[in-house]
Amino acid sequence: MSQHDRYISPFSTRYSSDEMQYIFSDDNKFRTWRRLWVALARAEMEQGLTNITPDMVAELEAHVDDINYEVAIEREKLVRHDVMSHVYAYGQQCPKAAGIIHLGATSCYVGDNTDIIVMRQGLELVRKKLIGVLAKLGRFAEEYKDMPCMAYTHCQPAQPTTVGKRATLWANELVMDLQEIDHRLAVLQLRGVKGTTGTQASFMELFKGDADKIRAVDASIAEEMGFDPEAVIPVSGQTYSRKVDSFILNALAGIAQSCMKFATDLRLLANFKEMEEPFEKNQIGSSAMPYKRNPMRCERICALARYLMVDVLNPSITTGTQWFERTLDDSANKRIAMAEQLIRTTSMQISEIAANVGFFDYNYFSKVFHRKFGVSPREYRKRLEDNGTGQEKTAEQGQSNTKKA
Repeated sequence: MSQHDRYISPFSTRYSSDEMQYIFSDDNKFRTWRRLWVALARAEMEQGLTNITPDMVAELEAHVDDINYEVAIEREKLVRHDVMSHVYAYGQQCPKAAGIIHLGATSCYVGDNTDIIVMRQGLELVRKKLIGVLAKLGRFAEEYKDMPCMAYTHCQPAQPTTVGKRATLWANELVMDLQEIDHRLAVLQLRGVKGTTGTQASFMELFKGDADKIRAVDASIAEEMGFDPEAVIPVSGQTYSRKVDSFILNALAGIAQSCMKFATDLRLLANFKEMEEPFEKNQIGSSAMPYKRNPMRCERICALARYLMVDVLNPSITTGTQWFERTLDDSANKRIAMAEQLIRTTSMQISEIAANVGFFDYNYFSKVFHRKFGVSPREYRKRLEDNGTGQEKTAEQGQSNTKKA
């Protein structure tokens, strides 16, 4: 199959930089998993676990980058667990160390720690680009500090200002965003090793109740992964607090606010014929009206900024619905909701739908679906067909409710 016969996110083809795409790539994710497994094995060995040897650690280090994806994919079809599939695949390449990979850890050891590392890498890249934008805005403000222009309040002509002065308004907000990014980076902590529910029970067993050794393992892993040895969260359930995700996305949404304000100002100024974004020599403004100079870059900024600002709600809800030590109801809900909509609106085979939403075992999908809706997927579809389409039924229910009201 070619890349033209399936959905590809526009972030991959139009909007994202190569650097950011790599940060969120499978290669970076699974290499980080392996680096974490190496760091764990080394730290456990250094704290006295005699069943881990330097040869085992060296073997793990030798295969950090050459990930055998095919083995992991086939294994996951069998065991239906992504982390254990990669433990198995890594073990196939490292037979000496196979038995000590992931020793004492839970899936969140690689999952959550990798998420934190990836978020830090992303924030560092955003910070670098923010500084670049500020440098250019600073030069622009200096160059045009004496060029007069009209200031606007209520979008009505007010008193004169200068082009450079207005640019400092845009720059100042980005400085505030940079300060927030710096703060998020400064307080970001690794999850470390916390066991299955945050009690360190598995590690207390491995180290015979020696809490100092467990703290040393935490510090060693943090340092190997590029964090300060003390930069490990002090307490957790199974996962790090999802407030971390919310805080970081709010910081990014702050940048989106600043960018949207700048882009909106420039769109209005373009209409006033005062300023405009670059327009390339061979650029076409409109398919029907080629003379137009549409502010497409600023419009794109506004569109993506709006998407980012709205998405702040998602981690907020996730944070608020994390019951006790951990829950994955957000993930399960999404899978089932997608399946229901596909069944309502497509003629796909139900087994295809199950696979598309992440259920490779049809029988398991059917059981989960039955628990939620009280009928099997096939019976659910049959009822829809007997009663008309989902859309028609919904419309009828809406009309009925309106009449009752």
